[in-house]
Amino acid sequence: MASLFLRSTSKPQTLKPLFTTRSYAVVSSSSPQTHHTHHQNTHSYTSPNEFLNSWDPPKNPKEANWKLAMLRRQYAKQVKEVRKEYIQDMELQRIDKLRKDEAKKEALRVANEERKAAKLEAKKVKAAQRMVADEDFRKMLIKERTEKLEYWKKRESLVQEKKEKKKEDLRRQSSMWIDENKLEARTLEALVDGSNHF
Repeated sequence: MASLFLRSTSKPQTLKPLFTTRSYAVVSSSSPQTHHTHHQNTHSYTSPNEFLNSWDPPKNPKEANWKLAMLRRQYAKQVKEVRKEYIQDMELQRIDKLRKDEAKKEALRVANEERKAAKLEAKKVKAAQRMVADEDFRKMLIKERTEKLEYWKKRESLVQEKKEKKKEDLRRQSSMWIDENKLEARTLEALVDGSNHF
């Protein structure tokens, strides 16, 4: 048992690292550049600020206060300039916005006027078409009325002619009529004449 233990522990054990390092090949310059590498190659850095590392430690508190006052004064001047530029920029933007708004209003006004003019023109055209249609309808009514009147006149004349003809026929027949006084004598004569014929 002890020999087994000695045999198993006779060789020293080495620990293997968990993370192995791998060597990567360097990308050749012939491969296409990415945006990042292009930016690194073409980027121009700004020059360092003159204020950085330019502060010399003051020798006494009076000089320190004077330097601080000068810094505050310079800072106030710079802020004033920045504010002035900002106000000018805002004023320019406001004027530009006003100009654009005026141009927009003018364009809307012109479009409204054109639309109103087009509507008015369309109304005039419709009114003219309506007048033509009304005139045609009126002419058609007058024509129909004239035709009906002519037809009615012809009909009336025919009716009148028929009445006249009837009257004429009746007058002819009435000329052959016998008075009541002579009716009996004529009747007897007709009877006698009829019996004679038989």
